[in-house]
Amino acid sequence: MYLDRTFGILLVAAFLVRGTQLSAQTTFPVIRGETTEGSEVTLPQASPEGFTVIAIAYGKKAQPILETWYGPAYSRFVNEQGIFASSYHADLFLVPMFVGLDRSAYGSSMKELRRSADPDIARRVVFFKGDANAVIEALQMTDKNIPYFFVLDKDGHIVARVSGAFSVDKLDALESPMLQ
Repeated sequence: MYLDRTFGILLVAAFLVRGTQLSAQTTFPVIRGETTEGSEVTLPQASPEGFTVIAIAYGKKAQPILETWYGPAYSRFVNEQGIFASSYHADLFLVPMFVGLDRSAYGSSMKELRRSADPDIARRVVFFKGDANAVIEALQMTDKNIPYFFVLDKDGHIVARVSGAFSVDKLDALESPMLQ
């Protein structure tokens, strides 16, 4: 009897500690960066109208994978093309992080984007400045070879997360909390 009660108390305590850890991880960390026009941007931005979708890539192999997401994510969340897209508002930001030796590509990548990208897409790209390791750790982004996508509510809490190569199912998973 005593052992059962002790086990029960430990189980409840473990659940409470784990629950606290999970709720502490649901707030998106502050990210500062700049656009191709040189404007400073801080994410997450307050979005009283709806949601914010933030895509992050921090490895060379993740960049081409992230590029496969641009068109579908932009169409769904910005142009509101989709069955349910007009029932919510979402801002979209793409955040390339330059870490390690890749930091030298920061300026040239920004210039290339400025030169070649659609201006509306370019203004949604936030070139990260800061401690990438702190953000990577806070968001538990363990694989630098894939992009990560986060859906934030108006208070900056993470309500959905997907990673990896594009698929319609993953895009739907990002949209799902916006429909509730």
